[in-house]
Amino acid sequence: MKTTKKLGVWMDHTIAHIIVLKNNSTTSSTIESLSLQGEKQNFGKDESLKHNTEQDQLSDYFKRLSAVIKDYPEVILFGPTNAKTELFNLLKEDSQFNNIKIEIETTDYLTDNQMHAFVKEHFEKVV
Repeated sequence: MKTTKKLGVWMDHTIAHIIVLKNNSTTSSTIESLSLQGEKQNFGKDESLKHNTEQDQLSDYFKRLSAVIKDYPEVILFGPTNAKTELFNLLKEDSQFNNIKIEIETTDYLTDNQMHAFVKEHFEKVV
């Protein structure tokens, strides 16, 4: 029997819960945006600097998520914000993701158990 790994990513702009589905069993980890990891920065009245820093942090966050996603043939991006759509659009522009089936779905904020159940149910109905 061939083992297939599938990936679910519940995400917003600050944290991503990575849920790996393998042989109907799930494991999870998290990736946090750098804006969560650092102390609150004082930009004063420099809105441009604040915006550029936030964009750099978001870009780094998406790069770290992309590095995980590239290792899976099927991925579901889900969550309450438009972060999943922003990441999806970024991935569509990169040819290394052409052979990966990536779907997106809007959900509410979920508990860990709800996230794991969502990923299992999603890939069961996809079969």
